[in-house]
Amino acid sequence: MTIREPSYYTLASLMDGPLHGYAIIKRAEELSGGRVRMAAGTLYAALDRLSAEGLLRVVDEEVVNGRARRYYELTDEGAATLRAEADRMLRAARVVTEAPALRRWAVGPA
Repeated sequence: MTIREPSYYTLASLMDGPLHGYAIIKRAEELSGGRVRMAAGTLYAALDRLSAEGLLRVVDEEVVNGRARRYYELTDEGAATLRAEADRMLRAARVVTEAPALRRWAVGPA
């Protein structure tokens, strides 16, 4: 299963443990070098979808300033999916980075 970049970074943001929505947004942006910037509505739709797919789950909920704050964590299936996607991207990158024909365009020492 190939997952889109925002979902990849959403799952990756949970590698070190549970986070709430705003923390997931900030961590995904950090991990992606600023490429993935999600609005809250986009994130929560993705969290609902990833949860329905069994890739993450709500592990805690608290009320902060009158609003519910949910904490999410990866499921075992979510961790396996994240790892499989990382492996797929690594294999795809090697097609280019290890291609002898492209060495002449390499930046820096080969």
